[in-house]
Amino acid sequence: MDLFEYQGKQYFARYGIPVSPGGVADTVDEAVSVADQVGYPVVVKAQVQVGGRGKAGGIKLANNEAEVRQHAGAILGMDIKGHTVHRLWIEKASDIKEEYYASFTLDRSKKQHLGMLSAKGGVDIEEVAATDPDAIAKIWVNPVAGLDEATVREWVKAANLNPEANEGAVEILLKLYHCYIEGDATLVEINPLILTPDGRVHALDAKVSLDEAARFRHADVWDTFEGLEPRDERERAAYDLGLQYVGLDGSVGIIANGAGLAMSTVDIVNQVGGKPANFLDIGGGANADHMANALSVINQDENVRAIFINIFGGITRCDEVAKGIVQAMQRVNLNSPLIVRLDGTNAQEGRAILQQHESERLIMKPDMLSAAQTAVEIAGGKA
Repeated sequence: MDLFEYQGKQYFARYGIPVSPGGVADTVDEAVSVADQVGYPVVVKAQVQVGGRGKAGGIKLANNEAEVRQHAGAILGMDIKGHTVHRLWIEKASDIKEEYYASFTLDRSKKQHLGMLSAKGGVDIEEVAATDPDAIAKIWVNPVAGLDEATVREWVKAANLNPEANEGAVEILLKLYHCYIEGDATLVEINPLILTPDGRVHALDAKVSLDEAARFRHADVWDTFEGLEPRDERERAAYDLGLQYVGLDGSVGIIANGAGLAMSTVDIVNQVGGKPANFLDIGGGANADHMANALSVINQDENVRAIFINIFGGITRCDEVAKGIVQAMQRVNLNSPLIVRLDGTNAQEGRAILQQHESERLIMKPDMLSAAQTAVEIAGGKA
């Protein structure tokens, strides 16, 4: 589960990481109320899970109530890289002397935790890595041995932070690693981690991803954060059915088994000139119930003109998927034709099952490219 900034800051606060005081607002009046409580000046920040908010106009400084109303009204409903802003975070503005970057994530190739720290914060770490890779100090932490203060002090020294920030940075980095490990996170990131003119260090932003496989150990956290994010009607329906779904604004509905294949399917639809209407990972449960649920959600989207079902059978057997598709079509009154690509385990058997039901409403294609091209053509051609 990826947390929004405001949720990430609430999560950090659980572990004693200092963050700016603030509050959530879904309306202009709520934004003003929060600003009045925390005190001016404040920063009005769009809550979307995508970078580049500032450049897009989604982060604004407000010195008084009139400016809060102006900025909140402009940002709510704004589209930032395909994400509509439904919620704001209003926080007390901070004086900034310097900006740093800090994060922990998993380095799967080394089977160790990776910490990254840089004196160049406030920009994408990818940009720093490309233009000045030596500006990023990295450490690898053995999960068994853990991270001690002496190692963190050497790490901070290697990152060439302002000496004024050293003590505060060491304290926060130890807490950041603690929340990363104890919370079963896959990523914790502060960008920027700031030094104020009076020598304080605190998190000005928060990016947190939690491992869903460990949710049983953190029921309180998941109960607090899950379901709070604003969703459109399609996403809300998918969430209620337990589907991994993200709504987009195109006309080609997408169902795939596995997040990687679903992303590849979105990409190939884009590459052949179409616009995906969603990302939907059906996982390994491509039986009749799961397929019917997935189709019913996509069927609610009035912009969808074709549905591309892309299945690669590994543990999932294509013949079982085919049976699920046939049964689901009998249960859901579809508004759009299905274009199906099956490959992998028992693909031949799956295709044989679908061949008995082929029509203008159910079209089989042998590969991803031809299936994507057909779906885009049926959906109305190139965008």
